[in-house]
Amino acid sequence: MISAGTPHRLGAHHTGDGVNFAVFSEHASRIELCLFSPDGGTETARIALPEKTGPVWHGYVADLPVGTLYGYRAHGPFAPEQGHRFNPHKLLLDPYTREIFGSWQPADALFGYDPAHVDKDLSQSSQDSAPFVPKSVVSDPDLFTPIARNTAPHNPGDLIYEAHVKGLTKECKAVPADLRGTYEGIASDAMIAHYHRLGIRSVELLPIHAFVDETFLHGRGLTNYWGYNSIGFFTPEPRYFGPDGIRGFRAMVAKLRSAGISVILDVVYNHTAEGDQNGPTLCFRGLDNLSYYRLNGGQPRYYANDAGTGNTLDLTHPFVLRMVMDSLRFWVECMGVDGFRFDLATTLGREDYGFDPRGGFFDALMQDPVLSQVQLIAEPWDIGPGGYRLGEFPYRFREWNDRYRDTLRRYWRGDDHATQDLAAGLLGTADRFDRAGRSAASSVNFVTSHDGFTLADVTRYNRRHNQANKENNKDGHNANYSDNCGVEGPSDTPAIMARRAQRQRNILATLFLSQGTPMLLAGDEIANSQGGNNNAYCQDNPIGWINWAGGDQGLADFVAKLSTFRAAHPVLRQTRFLHGATRTQDGLPDVVWSDFQGEPLEWRDPGLASFALVVRGAAEAPEVDDDPAPVFMVFNRDDSAAGATLPKVGADQEWVCQIDTANPDAALGWAVTTGSIQVQSQSVVALSLRPKGD
Repeated sequence: MISAGTPHRLGAHHTGDGVNFAVFSEHASRIELCLFSPDGGTETARIALPEKTGPVWHGYVADLPVGTLYGYRAHGPFAPEQGHRFNPHKLLLDPYTREIFGSWQPADALFGYDPAHVDKDLSQSSQDSAPFVPKSVVSDPDLFTPIARNTAPHNPGDLIYEAHVKGLTKECKAVPADLRGTYEGIASDAMIAHYHRLGIRSVELLPIHAFVDETFLHGRGLTNYWGYNSIGFFTPEPRYFGPDGIRGFRAMVAKLRSAGISVILDVVYNHTAEGDQNGPTLCFRGLDNLSYYRLNGGQPRYYANDAGTGNTLDLTHPFVLRMVMDSLRFWVECMGVDGFRFDLATTLGREDYGFDPRGGFFDALMQDPVLSQVQLIAEPWDIGPGGYRLGEFPYRFREWNDRYRDTLRRYWRGDDHATQDLAAGLLGTADRFDRAGRSAASSVNFVTSHDGFTLADVTRYNRRHNQANKENNKDGHNANYSDNCGVEGPSDTPAIMARRAQRQRNILATLFLSQGTPMLLAGDEIANSQGGNNNAYCQDNPIGWINWAGGDQGLADFVAKLSTFRAAHPVLRQTRFLHGATRTQDGLPDVVWSDFQGEPLEWRDPGLASFALVVRGAAEAPEVDDDPAPVFMVFNRDDSAAGATLPKVGADQEWVCQIDTANPDAALGWAVTTGSIQVQSQSVVALSLRPKGD
């Protein structure tokens, strides 16, 4: 019934006449292939894989059809204090499966130990987990034929839109009912029109790898909403399937890319859903705990926890690194995506001696002819020693810039010293990124993300309100740098509502006027609120979903205006950093800072609140015939209006007001005929230079 097969391709691969199975386990003494009935309820066969080549067990089963359900049982030592946790009573997911059938059911049988035993994880469970776990599926190879790489256009500084697959469209009535909350809904006609309206060029999706709801959430009647608890790195999460199932994912990517919108996946390769020594045995732990995970030196019963989730994948092991690289290539070549945002990316670069930007994972990525050409974004931190690494990733990476986020919030809140920090953020945070040939677009500038307050809540709440998470409001960030503008939570007081709306426009304008790559959290463009919850990881309900019906379409119009202005002015999307150096083409500095009278700023003033700057093409940029027109921007954080002196220009040129956050609905594009412009209190104004009469 079973022959040797081959070890070359890991996973289950249908050849037309049968299926080749291959799975990595360096320390197992035997691996059994378990086959199941079509409903997944009955184990119909248990067959030992007959061959082991190096650390790969393999076998070939003839006449096995596409759609066959299966899993593995791994035999070997159960010796947690030596790092081994083999338990053949646990049915294990194939790490390379591309589909799963069924779902995870909360049960003690999922654990490799007896939770009621006095020795806890040192005890061994004899309960069969098969009735409570999904099964791996032998996929039809035609589902995953490679996709031609006509990548969606991408330019440095293009706008990124961070979104949750379900939360984005679940309550959007413009999306067909059967597509809401699904992969297909992301690429519905209504959503594509929305992306185009906002000038979005990349959609960054929260994790879509198959994931598991944590046991403690089941006890609270909650589920994992965000998805940062991966178990299947080749498997789209089934809970987001629409009418076309797994085909709907590929169709979503293809439709977005044909609309000029690239797809970036938020991927979690730093840890898995199996948690620490008290977690379940679902896949990797049961196949080869000592190889897949980084264990504590001298105490291999316990796990390194640089991700803060209980375990850490060991990417220094060649077969674990291979799995991650194979997974990334699968999503690019077979599913069509255009790039990745790496969750807690510092963890991926950890070697035995600490973080190394030239470590094995990064070297493998940079030399790969496929992956080195896609969009790469790092979340440049983890909770381990020396985990904060903003600006230290390889040159091909862009990085989430949380320093920019905090500085921008602090500036508009009115904090001392914030202006000086904001100045660096407006110019791409050069002190962190201007090294090793990196682009000025390396900084992913954001004010909000899935993790924390929404933009509306930044202006409505001074403190978190996470009671719905059932953790006694102890979870989530304390340092929000937010300002409720006078009242905690919703208010119908006109003055407070106006101040909040103005603050939101100011923050957004600052984001779009900054050098770097702007990222917009889905829903911020319509002032979506989560009711003050700044950690909605378990809120798969209206708290976490975008409220389109109650959205502020006027704010969306303003965001569209900002995006159009940014797109029309290349000087705001430069790849070279600006340092005030003199340009050869006109002898002018590429950036000039001033007060409202046109005089140099007093940078040593901790209360410095208002300033202006003119931005030109970078002095280090090669000379070109179409030197981008400069932009003059004015930031007034004071509570009174003031006139700002305009930079002097030639007699045949004029400054044109294009953005005014105090007058979002006013007709703009009007020429300023005097030597100054009136800037309202608590507002931002941006002007561009054009030939007179244009």
